[in-house]
Amino acid sequence: MKVGVLGAGSWGTALALQLARAKNTVTLWDHRPDRALKLQKERENSQYLSGIRFPNHLNVTPDLPEALVGQDFIVEAIPSQKLRSVMVKALPYLEPETPLCCASKGIEEGTLMTMEDVLRDVLPVVHHAQLSFLAGPSFAREVAENQPTAVVMAARFSDVADAAAAAFHAGNFRAYFIDDIVGAELGGALKNIIAIACGVADGLGIGLNARAALMTRGLAEITRLAVAKGAQPATLAGLAGMGDLVLTCTGGLSRNRRVGIGLGQGKSLEDVLDELGQVAEGVITTRTAYQLAHRMNIEMPITEQIYALLYEGCSAQVVLQNLLGRERKSERE
Repeated sequence: MKVGVLGAGSWGTALALQLARAKNTVTLWDHRPDRALKLQKERENSQYLSGIRFPNHLNVTPDLPEALVGQDFIVEAIPSQKLRSVMVKALPYLEPETPLCCASKGIEEGTLMTMEDVLRDVLPVVHHAQLSFLAGPSFAREVAENQPTAVVMAARFSDVADAAAAAFHAGNFRAYFIDDIVGAELGGALKNIIAIACGVADGLGIGLNARAALMTRGLAEITRLAVAKGAQPATLAGLAGMGDLVLTCTGGLSRNRRVGIGLGQGKSLEDVLDELGQVAEGVITTRTAYQLAHRMNIEMPITEQIYALLYEGCSAQVVLQNLLGRERKSERE
């Protein structure tokens, strides 16, 4: 197929590489003309994925119509808070029957919409049935390197999810499909908050028991919110939930865990993000998830404490004590 990929950060570039590996002809769009020309000339993304060469059938363009017109499949890997503005610009060039896969993970500020909600808000109804959503444990670097990876594709219709999964499924990249968009999206977005919490625990040096507890209780609160929004509980036990949570909370490549480690070591959020040099979606998702949980009256104690750490000046030590000092209750509450 001919595939357009929007977003040439580490994730978009990795997905473009995998789509090319699956024998598709890929056009990767970067909104910055200077960087797009650099990627096309050097044939690699030296900023984010150095040393991984682009195949001949993967090309980069700063021209949005070139990335969209005449494609058989579109994939967007835009930072969640930029998705709306990019898709507004893309809309005139989207063909009604072209499937669109969303690889962004987050909750929009202000509206508290999921990425599906944003796309359905921006795009005419004719596009809605063709939307799919990629989730699951997948670091960009390892996908780009063709390391074994399993993901899940969610869509409202199984044939749409299956077709989107098939576009990626090749080599060491295995793509399953499900019909639970809400579960896939919220599992993928909310695990970043828990990864920050686990990073804080690692930064404080309080042991692996604490990390395991945070991950397990984190999954419980993710599931509470997701199910309240209509998700199927089983989805949160799968690749989009537990799978992505384990990877992001334990892996050295996790940006959100690295944010937490820095905060646990006493660094300021500004300094941590400067050192990171990339988007850590969990920082904003903590705020939007906190607001959404309060709107829906859902208890999310880890999210509340990470919010206090990021936005209310609470120290990592106090956050830990607040979590440990909570009232004892049944595990299933």
